[in-house]
Order: sequence, then C-alpha cells, then structure tokens
Amino acid sequence: MQECDAELINLAAYPIHQNGPKRGAVLARVRKDLERDGCAVLKGFLTPAGVAALTAEADSVADKGHQSFSKTNAYFTQDDPGLPPDDPRRQFYDRSNAFIPADNFASQGPLRTVHDFQGFDRFIQDCLQEEKFHRYADPLADVIVNMASEGNGFPWHFDTNNFTVTLAIQNAEAGGAFEYAPKIRQHDENFTEVRRVLNGTSDKVRVLHLEPGDLQLFCGRYSLHRVAPLKGNRPRYVAIFSYVEEPGMVGSPERTRQLYGRTLPIHLERAGQRADSYID
Repeated sequence: MQECDAELINLAAYPIHQNGPKRGAVLARVRKDLERDGCAVLKGFLTPAGVAALTAEADSVADKGHQSFSKTNAYFTQDDPGLPPDDPRRQFYDRSNAFIPADNFASQGPLRTVHDFQGFDRFIQDCLQEEKFHRYADPLADVIVNMASEGNGFPWHFDTNNFTVTLAIQNAEAGGAFEYAPKIRQHDENFTEVRRVLNGTSDKVRVLHLEPGDLQLFCGRYSLHRVAPLKGNRPRYVAIFSYVEEPGMVGSPERTRQLYGRTLPIHLERAGQRADSYID
C-alpha cells in the first residue's frame, strides 16, 4: 500500500485491503443493503484530504466535460410512433449535464489512484458477490466524473452497465438528490412499474442525499433512477466507476456519442456485444 492511498481513502473506517472482522462487518452491512434494494452507501469513504484532491483534479479538467442538452427517455432510444402514447419508451424529458470522459484522468492522479488501489476492485466484487465481475472496458467510461451546474439534472434512466460505483466529490449548493426505484427491472422490462415512476404514482421511489466522500454501490441497470435539478453556483462532481458481467464490454456508439460527444474505433468494433437483451 502506498502512503498516498491512505491519505485519500479512509482505511481506518474501511480497511478494504485487509481481511478481518472489520472488513467483514462492512461487507455484511453492504450486502444486506444491496439485497434489500440494490443500493448501499459507505459514508466518509474518502478522507477530507481525498475529497480536496479529487475536487481539485475535477476542477482542473472541468473544461473537458461534454455538455449536452437533449430530450431522452429512460432507455436513450428514439421515439417509436408505433407504441401507445403512454408507453414509457415514448416519455421524453429534458436532460442537461456533462460527463468528463475517462481519458482525461491521469494514471497517477487521485481519481485513478483510488480506482487502482490494491484492494478496491476485490472489495467491490466481494460486496456485490459476483463471480462474473470485470471493469468496464470502455476507454471513455471506465472511470468518469459527472459534472452538473444550476438547472442541470439527469432524468429517469437505466444504466448501460450492470453495476455502478459512485463517489461523491462535491455537492451543489442545493438540490441534486439521488432518487431511485429499486430493482424494478429484473426478469423483464416491467413497463407497468416504470410508467408509475414516471408519472409520480409509484411507492417504490427512495431518496438519497450523498455527501462529499461517500461511496455508493448501485445496481443501475436494474433500478430506474435520476438526479434532481441543482441550484447555486457551485458545480456538483460525482466520480463514476463502472463494472460489468462480461469482459471487453463497451458502450454502444449511439449512447457513447450522446454522453461523451465522440466515439473511438472500439465502440464500432464491439457494437452489439452485450450479455443481456434489455433495451440500452
């Protein structure tokens, strides 16, 4: 373990690199939360110095973020006039925020230092209890920062990748709550419940208020979720680490272009290679 790792990660509270009772207790709590609703939060996973370092790094590459404004449905697909008007796939909402792509973060920088810490991936895998567990192979999306400012938000959607790990870095002055409907997509698309979430009649929606330094594990491919609009001059930064069930998976060319403003040859080469048949 390098000294800089201990400066960034709160290893006293979360000894993720050392087997023992303390790590086991953290795992037990996280697994219980994931089993219940597909979401778990490790409060204060970063040290104050870690929060400061990741904030400074995000500030330094903020101009690399791809800002986009569009109308999207929960699946990032085009409108299909052949479907009924109330079908969730025909419900479109304003989306406005920015993603700083993964290739802007240096290998020795604080964000990748956390991601590459010797116990990080194995701890996440142990939390999720997944035998098939791989880092997202997308060179633009394996570890990114979501950047949003006043008025921005991210409407209801499902993630492309199976599991997402997020790290709160900086909050806006107000707003930005994380809202989600746990595990409503498991055996099929469950359009009936998706429709209830979209029209505000679902009783399954939970609300989280994350603080800088909090680590969140979330099964975003199966749980509909959104980020509420923000208020104030301070931007919201959230790092996103992505994991999938199959090696070599990358985003579709269409969605990659939407989120990052560009694609790479690998996105075209591996288009359509997914482990499930869910709508992207």
